[in-house]
Amino acid sequence: MKTITKMNTLEKPARTITNPLMKDEVVFLETSRESGGRYTLVEVSLAAGAGNPLHYHDDFSEEFTCISGELSIELNGKIIRLSAGETAVAPARSKHRFFNQSQSECRFQCRIAPGCPGFEQTLQITYGLARDGKTNKQGVPQSPLILGYMFLISGTRLTGMMSAIEPLLKWFGRRAIAKGIAADLQRRYITIH
Repeated sequence: MKTITKMNTLEKPARTITNPLMKDEVVFLETSRESGGRYTLVEVSLAAGAGNPLHYHDDFSEEFTCISGELSIELNGKIIRLSAGETAVAPARSKHRFFNQSQSECRFQCRIAPGCPGFEQTLQITYGLARDGKTNKQGVPQSPLILGYMFLISGTRLTGMMSAIEPLLKWFGRRAIAKGIAADLQRRYITIH
């Protein structure tokens, strides 16, 4: 006899992660492994007023497509406001950030090309740490070793004055690997491959 398991309609799919501090949700639609390394595709529900700081990536571009609400993208100093169905691309090495300056949640897809497993892992670890109370109110890991490790694997670079701390973050990241902290984070939080 076949057993059928019915998922409670209030449960989140196994490919969904939530940050309880930022009130954001990420659904992994296709990972780098699943796309053969061509891209990573996620869908993000972004709370009103939420967003990330200005940054850039050396090795991949990000394509943002608004699904609902209004998503703002800062790209090389220019603000682009996207409505449902509109897209903006942040090429590799372009300074950018995304944010929601509206009064309600927005949803968007983000396509990273080529795919970046480290970026996927960074999201899972950071959201897991937030759920476990191991980040500050902005969702930044409390441990400098963990923060350094996140910096190492994410493929993200800092801009302006913050770029001066990159060598220190890399040093902390290497220490996290050497001390086994990175392996523990991988075991504890990485469930989506």
